[in-house]
Amino acid sequence: MAERRHGVPAPPTETTIRSADWDGRELSHESHHRVLFQDVDMTEVVDHGSSFEECQFRNVRFNVSVHEDARFLNCTFSRCSFFDATFRSCKLTGSMFDGCTFGLLKVDGGDWSYVGLPGADLRGSAFQGTRLREADLTGAKLEGAELRRSDLSGAWLHGADLSRCDLRGSDLSTLDPREATLKGAIIDAVQATVVAATLGFDVRA
Repeated sequence: MAERRHGVPAPPTETTIRSADWDGRELSHESHHRVLFQDVDMTEVVDHGSSFEECQFRNVRFNVSVHEDARFLNCTFSRCSFFDATFRSCKLTGSMFDGCTFGLLKVDGGDWSYVGLPGADLRGSAFQGTRLREADLTGAKLEGAELRRSDLSGAWLHGADLSRCDLRGSDLSTLDPREATLKGAIIDAVQATVVAATLGFDVRA
């Protein structure tokens, strides 16, 4: 079973939905609490404002699904696929991803603070205007990804590969460039000053 950061186990589930076919289903303001979703097909699901709290998703396919104003709070995702999935203005605070695939994931806005994505392969993914405060991106592969105008304050980026990643407009105040791979990463002038100061440069006009 996947565990949260600091070794805190995921909360126990109380009901189970197993091997269900939700392909193309439209969800509107549904509410699920402590549900285990096992081998569920959520391909092309369109989700408007549904709430999933302390749920576990195991081997669930979210491919080409669209989620708007949805909430996945303190959930655990194990071996799930998110190919070309879209999350708009969603809240995933405290959720943990373990062994998931994310090809072409698109995240627009929303709050992904305290999310656990250690070692995640996020190459080609795009985060725009997303709150990622204290997100665990340790060892994450973000080569060629986008992290534009996002709040990365306190994010764990040790060992992360940010090569050619577009970081413009994001908060890099706690990024230690000595602990991440940054070759070819795209930043703006303000960020360049922040990074230089982190490296001990005396930046002057």
